[in-house]
Order: sequence, then structure tokens, then C-alpha cells
Amino acid sequence: MTTLFDLTPKAPTAITAAGPRPLVIGIDASLNSLGIAGADWADAIRHPGLSGHARINYLRREVADRTKAADLVVIEDVARGAKGSAVHQLAGLWWVLTTELHRRGIPFAVANPQSRYTYATGVANPAREHPRDKRARICKGMVCSFVTERLSIWCEGPGKYDAADAAVFAAMGLDWLGYPLVDLPQQQRRALDGVQWPTQTVAVAR
Repeated sequence: MTTLFDLTPKAPTAITAAGPRPLVIGIDASLNSLGIAGADWADAIRHPGLSGHARINYLRREVADRTKAADLVVIEDVARGAKGSAVHQLAGLWWVLTTELHRRGIPFAVANPQSRYTYATGVANPAREHPRDKRARICKGMVCSFVTERLSIWCEGPGKYDAADAAVFAAMGLDWLGYPLVDLPQQQRRALDGVQWPTQTVAVAR
């Protein structure tokens, strides 16, 4: 079983593994639009007008169904600087999702929020030259462009940014296992060093 205390942050060097590609799922945990993706698809799960425990339970069931055969899940960590009334519920959702993975024996990695920007663009804050109030949306647009142009995954609709984030996390997990979806320079791959990877043996890992 994997817990937050069984994780190690060090990523391996880039090596392409042999054999069939493992099933890696990326998750951008969100209460309103939860991003979830694999190697060639991305989606955003939007709850049907639910709130509180009903909403979290709905998202838990949806994620459990889509990760039931996963070899590895890469989930975004809760932003440490997050504020507002939803933070309590968001943290609760995160723990519910990871506890479900732990219960089913599915290895999971925890990625800090900036790692997706580094993997997609090479820097943790690619919009730092722009006005502060526009940086978040510009960064999300850059990630979405990377997913479309480099990973060939089309993200659209109101949850496109969440789906794109999840696609990057899935790509990072595949890269770590030795099945990179795209050849990237070390400037971008260094994002893998900021991920807490499971020490639990993944069946398809080298």
C-alpha cells in the first residue's frame, strides 16, 4: 500500500522502457471541474448540481471507476497557499480520492501544482512577466497549448484547463516509468524531481 509517507521525490533519468505501455492516470482534483486524463484522452468531471458530501461522493465514484485498472495515478497536491471557504472541502476530496487509491492498492504519486508548468514550459512560473491578475489564466493557456500541440490531446469546453492539467500529470507519470509520450529537454523533465513518487513497486516499472 502507498501512503504519503511512503513516497520519494527522486526521478530517474530518461530511458525508454520496453513492452506495452502502462495505464497511467493523471488527476487535477477540483470540486467544480475535476480533471482526469490518460495517455491519449482528457476529460473534466463536473458534478450535477451537488454539494457537500454528495458532491465528494459523486466525484469519488467517478474517479474510482476510471482508475480501477490503473498501474499508477499522478494526482496534484492541494495548493498550500490556497484560501477561501472551499479549501476545507478540497482537502477533504483529496484525502478521499487518495485513500480510495490506497485501499485498492493502486500506487499514486503526488505532484506539486508548479510541476505541471515546468513540465509543459520549462519554468515554474511562465507568465511572471505578465500582470499578476492575469498570470494564472495565461499559465493555464500555455499548459493547454502544450497538451494540444505536443501530446496531441484536444481539450475543450468549460473544463478544458482542468483536463489539460490532468493530461500533463499523466504524461509525467509515463515519463517517470520510462514511457515518455514526447521527447522533452531536461529543462522540462526536471519537473519530475518535484514529484513524490511511490516507493511501492509498480508492476510495469523498470
